[in-house]
Amino acid sequence: MENKLISRHLRFLSQLMELHGENPFKIKSIANASFKADKLPFPLAGKSIAELEKIDGIGKSIAIKIAELLETGTLKETEQYLENTPEGVVEMMRIKGIGPKKVAVIWRDLHIDTVGELYYACNENRLIEAKGFGLKTQEQIRKTIEFNLAAQGKFLYAQVEAVVYELTQIFDASFTGIKLVVAGEFRRLMEIINELVFVVAAEDEETVFSGLNNLSTLTFSERNGQNWFGQTEHGLAIKIICCKTDAFAINLFKATGDDEHVEAVLARIEHPDFQPKSEEEIYQKAGLNYIEPELREGITWIKKASAGKLPELITFKDLKGTLHNHSTWSDGVNTLEEMALYSRDQLKLEYFGICDHSKSAFYASGLSIERILQQFEEVDSLNKKLQNFQIFKGIESDILNDGSLDYPEEILKRFDFVVASVHSNLRMTEEKAMDRLVKAIENQYTTILGHPTGRLLLSRNGYPVDYKKMIDACAANGVAIEINANPLRLDLDWRWHQYALEKDVWLSINPDAHRTTGLWDMHYGIHIARKGGLTKEQCLNALSAAEITAFFQSKRERFLHDKRSIAF
Repeated sequence: MENKLISRHLRFLSQLMELHGENPFKIKSIANASFKADKLPFPLAGKSIAELEKIDGIGKSIAIKIAELLETGTLKETEQYLENTPEGVVEMMRIKGIGPKKVAVIWRDLHIDTVGELYYACNENRLIEAKGFGLKTQEQIRKTIEFNLAAQGKFLYAQVEAVVYELTQIFDASFTGIKLVVAGEFRRLMEIINELVFVVAAEDEETVFSGLNNLSTLTFSERNGQNWFGQTEHGLAIKIICCKTDAFAINLFKATGDDEHVEAVLARIEHPDFQPKSEEEIYQKAGLNYIEPELREGITWIKKASAGKLPELITFKDLKGTLHNHSTWSDGVNTLEEMALYSRDQLKLEYFGICDHSKSAFYASGLSIERILQQFEEVDSLNKKLQNFQIFKGIESDILNDGSLDYPEEILKRFDFVVASVHSNLRMTEEKAMDRLVKAIENQYTTILGHPTGRLLLSRNGYPVDYKKMIDACAANGVAIEINANPLRLDLDWRWHQYALEKDVWLSINPDAHRTTGLWDMHYGIHIARKGGLTKEQCLNALSAAEITAFFQSKRERFLHDKRSIAF
């Protein structure tokens, strides 16, 4: 084993010790030995413990550790620390800009133990509340994590959105007489983008290719006929499909849908090599109603298009209010009044649901019962003050380990609605997760099941769930399911929207906003809801203020009716 590797082992051990709050003197001596070992002009391998301990900066105890490393390739002491350290916490220690002490604060004080959760916390501005952190450190950590995610070649839709806008502006400024549309995964509104595809129509293809080569924001590595392959400066794979103007529609169609969808549609056309003027003409030739790009996954929607049963997909204008939002009462950046006014004046909504964290979420300044009552007073005051707008009293109540909600009944019944969410002990078996979720769903005060799987895209898979069992439980108990619109979540997964809708379960597009600008995340929720086939008639917050008031009331009356029936 080379000295450099020995040095790294010792350095890592010192970091783990610091993370776990061990004796500072021991930590310093091991860190110092790590530095010395790396600078020695001779190899440590082959030396006895007696020889090792005579080396300046080593000493007897560290000499024994080096000997163990040389003999076994590892240290028992290091392994013991690792057994008591979550894998995600160890991964955090590799992030540039935060040492073991800061990682300890993140882990112990904020109860964050994965890089994905850390990234989510940075986006919620939660880190600046912790000791030793500021905006600059938080931003540095966020950028480092984004860089590491980009190295995997996968990007969130929201990240790619800015790239698409930037490239479109560049193309418009660089070329004349071309037609350009983004296709592929981005046009289908996929939550994760692996490749960015553009279709470009131009009569002079070579001029386009020549111009593409001169763009500093793109690096091209291969050309295959009409197709160019490369990547953006952000590391995102890109494909440019160049074609003649009369072939634009068919190329856009082929580049948008997944392979199964494209093949199935073209198989319905007698002469699939025809040159359509539009995508609508393609579907017409196939005997189908026009299928929106976001629905072009597989053959499910082809069957419905053939039967004339495609849904009229929800739009942002259909939303009447926003539910599940946070304020400075817990871990939000803006006050309750600022959040409400932004919803009314900027988003033109009729109502706002405040859902600050409950008392178990102490890491997010969760509300004690006393503070809930104080917040109720502010809501009442604002409802008298604000015109043509209503604030509903809600809470994001933690689903505790046994499935119960973390307030007594006399408090829960005072809320207009309750979003029940899992935030802790996420490492569960499917059986444990389902027991916990179903019990919370069966609680008469649960109105909406929040981010139902706890996933963080590209970072954390979430706890395992039986989707059908979860959705069936919501259907049986009149509980709506959230489509959490935060681009890191987009949970409930769109692949399960149709099953929920078939079971007559309401879906609620909630931004989980922690600041005014976060309310715009509902656009991402709309995207993923459309992908799942949601209509305004089945979206909870597409109800008017009067209608949703009646919905909240009917939920309570349903429980009272069931309770009386059981008593009878």
